This record gives sequence, structure tokens and C-alpha cells, in this order.
Amino acid sequence: MSTKKYIGVLFLITCVVLSSCAGQATEVPTLDANVIMTDAINTFVASMNQTQTAQALLVTNTASPTITSTPTAATTPPPTSTQAAIINLILPTVFKSPMATGTQYTPTPNPTLLASGCNNLGFILDVTVPAGTVMKPGENFTKTWKVENNGTCDWVYLYHLVFVGGDRMEGDPGSLGKIIVPGKWTQLSVGLVAPSKPGTYTGTWRMANQPGTPFGATLTVSIVVANPTATPATSYP
Repeated sequence: MSTKKYIGVLFLITCVVLSSCAGQATEVPTLDANVIMTDAINTFVASMNQTQTAQALLVTNTASPTITSTPTAATTPPPTSTQAAIINLILPTVFKSPMATGTQYTPTPNPTLLASGCNNLGFILDVTVPAGTVMKPGENFTKTWKVENNGTCDWVYLYHLVFVGGDRMEGDPGSLGKIIVPGKWTQLSVGLVAPSKPGTYTGTWRMANQPGTPFGATLTVSIVVANPTATPATSYP
């Protein structure tokens, strides 16, 4: 309610009281309108102050919100024993390393490691007396190899075969006697004699330059000497 309306109401009430008392024999003292208005204003101001004070107390005494629970971060539960068992069964199958199979690889010697300077020799094939050929004791034979000059300089007349190991079998080769240019092939031969005792015999040879320095691939001859066959005695009547 506004201040003017509040004062008007008080003024009307005062007038009613005065008029009701006008008919009585006792004389009522006249009220001053200014005093009445001043009292009404003071009453209204006091009422407004009490209302504002009460509102201020309500605001001040309002309790602050209380956090009743602390939020927690969502966590993933650890796998159960059943899930762990499934993982253990699957992993060996999925990540199983392949096992190597097949024949063991044997590296081929680098031909350049067999060279001596610019000289080198590559073996092509056995022309005569393949490995394991059976010979009679003391039998004469010639071993021949097909070879290639895979070096960078010529083989010349005095190049020759040299014995490097095994059973010599009386071999004594001569000089090359010709020129073999790089990239060309030729045949090298040596005359041999089978040993007199039965058994397996193997000898190795290499090509050499004039001073006798060997080079190139090793040339092998391997034979088997058989037991001599007994000749039955001739009987005469």
C-alpha cells in the first residue's frame, strides 16, 4: 500500500471517530491534523523498516547449498576371470610365430674371393671321370674339366695346373700352351694313375700363373679302386 493511501485511511478513521463522539455531552478535545499525519507517517516508516530488516535477515540467514555427494570418475571394471581365460586362449593362436621350414640355405662362395689379382677361374663341369668312377688298381686315366676364364687378364702359355691336396695319383700336368682371354672357356686335363690298393681316392687341383700362384675354383677328381678279381686256375686233363 502506498504512503498516500495509508494516510488517507487513517484520516477517514479519525473523522468517523470524531463524528460519533459529537453527539455525546462530554466535549472531546480537538485533534490537530498535522499531528495525526505525522504519527501516521512515522508508523508507516517504522513498518517499512521492520519489513526490510526482516527481508535482510532472511537473505543473510539463507543456508548455502551443501554438496551431498562427491562425483567420482567412471572406471572400467577389470576383466573377470572368465574373460582373462578367453584372452589367454586366443592370444597364442593369433600371435603364434611362424616356424621356418625347408632346406637350410647354403651360400655360394663369392667368385671374386677366389681371384689372385686379375686372374680367376670358374668351374663349368666334369668332362671325363665323374666322381665315384670305379678303376682297376694301377689303371691309367685322364681327368678333364671344362673351365672359364672369369678374370680380367689373359691366361698365357706358361699357366698350368698345380696339385693342392688329397691324393696326387702320380699326376704331372704340363703348361697350358695357349692363350685364353677373359670370358672364354677351355678344357684342362691331367694324366693320372689309379692306386694299387682298393679304396676311394680324391685329389684337388687349381690353375696357377707362371710363378705358380694358384687362383680360381678348386678342380676335384675322385675315383674308387675296386678289389682285383681272382682269375680261376686252368686245369688240364
